Amino acid sequence: MARLYVLLFLIQVVLAVCALISCLSAEDEQVKVLPRLAWVLVILFFPLVGSIAWFVAGRERPDGVLGATGATGSAAPARRPVAPDDDPDFLASLDKRSRDEDRERLQRWEDDLRRREEELRDRPDDRDRPEV
Repeated sequence: MARLYVLLFLIQVVLAVCALISCLSAEDEQVKVLPRLAWVLVILFFPLVGSIAWFVAGRERPDGVLGATGATGSAAPARRPVAPDDDPDFLASLDKRSRDEDRERLQRWEDDLRRREEELRDRPDDRDRPEV
């Protein structure tokens, strides 16, 4: 029986931690019913009930998630800025810039190799010199 209580306690702690993280990372317009500080206090003082209340009533559901009425979270989805690593135009420009830099680097290496080969050809051969 003690193991069951320990397991239930751990589940309650994990739920409270998840609720706190969700509450603290939610944007201001997503927090409903109470101010953020009040939600944090409710979650801390009443971990099980407060966590469940936060997930049920305290936050706005993400777009596309069906609620109890079957309607989606909001009519117009909020447009978030695209991160640079998700922007196809930015990624294409990085790829093009990388290819251009690689071509320039290869061209410099080839030019340097040609110059060194010419220097070696123009250098007098050590075998033709008399030994001293």
